[in-house]
Amino acid sequence: MAAALQVLPCVVRAPSRPLFWGAPVARLASGMALAEQAQQLFESAVSAVQPGPMLRRALSLDPCGRQLKVRDRSFQLQQNLYLVGFGKAVLGMAAAAEELLGQHLVQGVISVPRGIRAAVERAGKQEMLLKPHSRVQVFEGAEDNLPDRDALRAALAIRHLAEGLTADDLLLVLISGGGSALLPAPIPPVTLEEKQMLTRLLAARGATIHELNTIRKALSQLKGGGLAQAAYPAQVVSLILSDVVGDPVEVIASGPTVASAHNVQDCLHILNHYGLRAALPRSVKTVLARADSDPHGPHTCGHVLNVIIGSNALALAEAQRQAEALGYRAMVLSAAVQGDVKRVGQFYGLLARVAGACLAPSEAGASEEENAKLCELAAELQLPDLKLDEVLEGVAEARGPVCLLAGGEPTVQLQGSGRGGRNQELALHVAAELGRVPLGPVDVLFLSGGTDGQDGPTEAAGAWVMPELASQAAAEGLDMATFLAHNDSHTFFCRLRGGSHLLYTGLTGTNVMDAHLLLLQPQ
Repeated sequence: MAAALQVLPCVVRAPSRPLFWGAPVARLASGMALAEQAQQLFESAVSAVQPGPMLRRALSLDPCGRQLKVRDRSFQLQQNLYLVGFGKAVLGMAAAAEELLGQHLVQGVISVPRGIRAAVERAGKQEMLLKPHSRVQVFEGAEDNLPDRDALRAALAIRHLAEGLTADDLLLVLISGGGSALLPAPIPPVTLEEKQMLTRLLAARGATIHELNTIRKALSQLKGGGLAQAAYPAQVVSLILSDVVGDPVEVIASGPTVASAHNVQDCLHILNHYGLRAALPRSVKTVLARADSDPHGPHTCGHVLNVIIGSNALALAEAQRQAEALGYRAMVLSAAVQGDVKRVGQFYGLLARVAGACLAPSEAGASEEENAKLCELAAELQLPDLKLDEVLEGVAEARGPVCLLAGGEPTVQLQGSGRGGRNQELALHVAAELGRVPLGPVDVLFLSGGTDGQDGPTEAAGAWVMPELASQAAAEGLDMATFLAHNDSHTFFCRLRGGSHLLYTGLTGTNVMDAHLLLLQPQ
């Protein structure tokens, strides 16, 4: 198995000493509204995982410029350095790499989302753009994060570059979230449309990112170690910005530089589980039938070094630091939130009630039954790094406002034909939960946003809600349950108060899954 390193700066943690709330609380009362504070904290999380700074922390040249250093490894440079990349953050990563590597870079090909260069220019982020006469060829594609013909052309160009390398060459691979959609190269006779159709069917039935990637790998020329195999015998260094819970290198962008550990039986088990095996196109059946337990060849990728350079945990740590500067007692719940979006919404809604009761005790406080239900939901979601007891103890000890942070990637089971994304749908589920029972003398706000700036096939990054949203919606003739039943959260938020609850950032140039913020402020 290829080596994998973690290159992450120290995570900022809440101080263990008591916090003094006097001056900060005054700022909270007279300063920004909760919604403004939540959006500022979300923006700080995104800023912490911008691609350029992370790449520069991972790469360096020796003083003579003859060796490339990647952590504790060194690679000889002699006009032998090539670059490929794919993902939502790769344009900025490539720009930083080009700036650092200069004339050492012989040639490159990257696949990035359609419109990203124009969006970066509009945002004035010149540092994320390649030079006018760059040696890196840029393909834009995968509109709305869906594989398309332009992304296919990019994938074939990347494969062509990799296959032309020799044992004297070094291939630098830049990978970030969204990379899977930007690297579609189905194994013939499977067509791009057939592979897309199967992926959509699986996603609509609630398949996890791990299950989706298992199928993608089995049907791909480049995923599941295919790119590493194409580049052999060249040395390969992959710098990875993680958008997957737990940062597994074999899952991020479907692991193009990590040998697949799955076999055909794993694929058939997934297809059976979601009732899709009988409906498979003939081409897919052909590819699966002729594949052995490892369709990409040897199980080892000894010529590859995979390095994680950024993750959701890093983004949450920065938001935690900023929240503390605003006067909050800030704590990270989990960087691995996953599971059905409705159950996650119930968890956050109940957490707000239980935490609010700890923060501002009243006769309407949380009951033992609600505490038990919260623990039951937490166990059901199986979040490996959840710090629920520790966080609730911290809330009980707080003498002022509290900010609870989490991140991850819940899943949505599509039942309707509406517009939305998992962040907007999660926010709407939380709003429904917050509106069920009065929360007592505490102001509560929940925000969910995608760090890439695009939630599903919409221009919004996510949305924010408060307990009074349910009554506001009813006053405007909007039935939350109906919109949720049709997976139409974006339409709901567009109609509610002129779209003021939507979170807009534009394409951010990065992607480390989603960030969830729960703010509680005693009245």
